Amino acid sequence: MDAWMIVIAGLAGGTLLSRYYGKLKLRRAGVVEVNVPEAERLVSDDGALVVDVRELGEYREGRIPQARHVPLSEMRQRMRDLERDRPIVVSCRSGRRSAYAGIYLARNGFSHVYNLKGGMNAWTRANRQIER
Repeated sequence: MDAWMIVIAGLAGGTLLSRYYGKLKLRRAGVVEVNVPEAERLVSDDGALVVDVRELGEYREGRIPQARHVPLSEMRQRMRDLERDRPIVVSCRSGRRSAYAGIYLARNGFSHVYNLKGGMNAWTRANRQIER
């Protein structure tokens, strides 16, 4: 029984450490995590572009209105189509792939990069409009 408790504690600690490390990587790269209302404010007040990095099938199921589709798998080739000085809110299903995309954009000269915390899951839970 004690061995299982140690394993469970180790897994839980590893998960927490992984999340902390991920947030630290975002901060170091200059990517800011934002919630749904903050993302909406960036779009409406600052003219931010929402970039959806999910694959095509996911994107077609529903997306943030006016989001531009740039799958993570194509980010390297297609980032030149994005404006480097325009604020960008990166989104995916849960916020994980968009975090990777955000770090990549920031490291390649994009100056105002935001990651939508919780991604489309958070957007949907907040009962926001979805474009199909």
